[in-house]
Amino acid sequence: MRRVTVAALAVALATGVVPTGATAAQGVPGSAVREVMFVGNNWEGSATVVDARTYRPLRTIDTIPDRGARMTEILTQPDKLAFYLAIRAGVGEGNAQYTDDMFTTHDGRLLAVSRPSFADVVGIDLATGAIRWRFPMEGYRADHMGVSPDGERLLVSDSTANKVHELDIRTGAELREFASGDTPHENNYTADGERIFHASIGTVYTPTDQPAFDTTKGQRVFQIVRNSDMGIESRWDMGKELAEAGHPNMSSAVRPMAVAPDERYVYLQVSFFHGFVEFDTQALDADPSATYDGEPSVGAVRRVVPLPDRTNGLPREQYVLDSAHHGLAMNGAGTTLCAAGTMSDYAAIVDRTTLRHEIVDVGAKPYWSTNGPTGEQCWVSVSGEDEVVVIDYATAEPVATVPVGNHPQRVREGVVARDVLRSWGR
Repeated sequence: MRRVTVAALAVALATGVVPTGATAAQGVPGSAVREVMFVGNNWEGSATVVDARTYRPLRTIDTIPDRGARMTEILTQPDKLAFYLAIRAGVGEGNAQYTDDMFTTHDGRLLAVSRPSFADVVGIDLATGAIRWRFPMEGYRADHMGVSPDGERLLVSDSTANKVHELDIRTGAELREFASGDTPHENNYTADGERIFHASIGTVYTPTDQPAFDTTKGQRVFQIVRNSDMGIESRWDMGKELAEAGHPNMSSAVRPMAVAPDERYVYLQVSFFHGFVEFDTQALDADPSATYDGEPSVGAVRRVVPLPDRTNGLPREQYVLDSAHHGLAMNGAGTTLCAAGTMSDYAAIVDRTTLRHEIVDVGAKPYWSTNGPTGEQCWVSVSGEDEVVVIDYATAEPVATVPVGNHPQRVREGVVARDVLRSWGR
């Protein structure tokens, strides 16, 4: 499939941007911010800022300006050094993990970044590059985050403490927390901010990957959390739900997810599976004896959607962190899904109703997929190529390939204040 170069698109497209409803709804004037995409270069310790409309890289942000201080701290504390080395040897595939997840404040002046190997979250001033605040994890690794619709609260998964912290995004002060299973992972707010869809993935770095050893992976749960009191409203073991639906020996570890606009149906990737699961959070449980917190349980698997396995029989022990697929997004209209086929080097554009799919070859190890600001394009990080590929949902065609830094993983929509851009020479 033909790819359009960034340079050609930059000439063809206007640089002025009108913000989408998410930004405008918070009262930020359209002329005050510019829509961008932040690409976290995990092994490099940086974030590439890309214009969301022209696909032109604007700047590279150093996400570890305090590296010297952090390494001194790690090298002088044996427990922290042990985990730093373990992350580099295992989860990081021989590399430190410096940049994981990122979200901006709605005024486009601060970028919050989770840093796995440094076990913290920092708030970086976009104008100066200085760290405004730092929040250390209780455990030894930080992971995925989530931001509230009003842009004020930040969730961060504390990988080894089995909990999720809620922070004030402007100050880094901890507000609240909620419990998770082993290795908390994804966090997604509902549109009204009243609930949080969360999942834990268990010990994906162990070699015990065959179904017979599944229990060694720890407690893996998919749960809905009430924002009002951080209480767990519903909780499921997805492996058991899949078995009840006639799909035994599938993993309980829920990876990336995409929540439908009605917030009833959730699309879930699970460890080792090439495809995704459609889960109805409001259906009656297939097991009439099932309960949660003393009440009849709801939630049922509706469809299990296989996608091509192009690994040519590669043993699952060689899958990167148990991820056959890692990255799932849904277009703004709620009609089409975009799945990153991590071990098969493609992105799949899937019709949500018919499940027909188109395969887009993107290169080695696509590691994340997310929407651009219009909801009409899917941005896929291709970690093995140090690129991001932008795909049009309607045509399943790539529209741009953007060079970024070393091992891009998380990609997030954000904004940068216009005066900050001017200070960058943009």
